[in-house]
Amino acid sequence: MPVIAPPPSALADTVLSRLPAVYGAAADPERAAAMRAYMKDVAPFLGLPSPVRKELTKAVLDGTPRPDEADLTAVALRCWALPEREYAYFAVDYLRRHVRRLSSGFLPVARHLVTTGPWWDTVDLLAAHVVGGLVAADPKLTADMDAWIEDPDLWVARTALLHQLRHKDATDEQRLFAYCLRQAGHQDFFVRKAIGWALREYAKTDPAAVRAFVAGHRDVLAPLSVREALKNVGP
Repeated sequence: MPVIAPPPSALADTVLSRLPAVYGAAADPERAAAMRAYMKDVAPFLGLPSPVRKELTKAVLDGTPRPDEADLTAVALRCWALPEREYAYFAVDYLRRHVRRLSSGFLPVARHLVTTGPWWDTVDLLAAHVVGGLVAADPKLTADMDAWIEDPDLWVARTALLHQLRHKDATDEQRLFAYCLRQAGHQDFFVRKAIGWALREYAKTDPAAVRAFVAGHRDVLAPLSVREALKNVGP
């Protein structure tokens, strides 16, 4: 994929001038080592637990205006270029808060974020809250999701599986089930887990449909996917 450069943004300049100073001043090296180990060494950490990070974020954003899409793109891409994982968390939270400010044109940026330094901690939130929000706002993006589910990158496929996680009654049931079947034989834990999670979440809306789907496809669904799907609704 081509490199995506951050667009010019005075707001991003302000945020990125504050963020490393505010977060860095609160760094906890001992906690950082434990967080890095827990996250399988995907990135270095500053050692900021979520409650602390959220309070620091308020200081970083104090007095800043509401961002537009260029601002959000610039902040996200510039945060992603910083080494410590908490900066990516800041970006994800910022995107989630302002997802309605994003157009369908943000999808390539979202894909870049999903595929750069990927792990479940960032990918799942991007899938459910950012990509899912984009698709809900512009149903034409379902064509992109149909391509993503076929993608050899497991994190792109996982994003396609999870993008309807918060859609509830608006879930495209046929597409959800088709995606689960498309990746049912995937060998990676994170894809098999995502199938079960997507089904389990939809079971909160239509448990009978999920039970019937699982019953009809136990021969192809991984045991992990079946367990996760039926965890709250039974066989």
